[in-house]
Amino acid sequence: MVERNVLVYRRQWVFLVSGFFEPFFYLLSIGLGLNHLVGGVTVAGRTVDYAEFVAPGLLAAAAMNGALFDATFGVFFKLKIAKTYDAVLATPLSVGDVAVGELAWALIRGSTYAGAFLVVMALLGYAYSPWVVLCFPGAVLISAAFAAAGMAGTTYMRSWQDFDFVSLAILPLFLFSATFYPLSVYPSWLQVVVRATPLYQGVALLRGIDLGLFGWSLVGHVIYLALMGAIGLAVTSRRLARLLLP
Repeated sequence: MVERNVLVYRRQWVFLVSGFFEPFFYLLSIGLGLNHLVGGVTVAGRTVDYAEFVAPGLLAAAAMNGALFDATFGVFFKLKIAKTYDAVLATPLSVGDVAVGELAWALIRGSTYAGAFLVVMALLGYAYSPWVVLCFPGAVLISAAFAAAGMAGTTYMRSWQDFDFVSLAILPLFLFSATFYPLSVYPSWLQVVVRATPLYQGVALLRGIDLGLFGWSLVGHVIYLALMGAIGLAVTSRRLARLLLP
């Protein structure tokens, strides 16, 4: 499955790189504009530049977006339109192989976005500490969690119109994930909701790593994302078996 996707994107590489630019332009505009207007942001008793505060959150968003495209639109097209998986199952590959292969490809794409964003983030001077290198495996975990959850949700979709629900979910996740504002600025009831969302877990994980704020809370974020990925992969395998096998 991974090899098949690589061969397809050899001719469609422009679609592979296009998703990187949205978070990159966000980061660039914040660094050139809002960073000078907002000034410093206090996190765990230390003050950091606004761009340094936002950058790890945008890195988490880049990892999420990179993995979700293939895990949702790509999987739906192959499952419902092109009937790719029917042909794949005529080979020695199993339903589980299909699920793992698609997850691996989405993970490759999300990791590519995250790696490129991390390099740009460092070159622009928005990395707070040398610990930022550990943000890459954290971003890979975020990609895996969202890819698996995205594939699981896609197996329940019946038409392209159902993708409106994906946009409806992603936009609030992006805006209310403490990416642009400290969690403390939200009302107390909203803080509880935000803490329960998956993108917040990724943002808090990468920001804590970048700032060197290591503690048990980071372990909690890792466990949350790992469970999200494991459950999503299990649901995907079960749903594909029900949809594809007689």
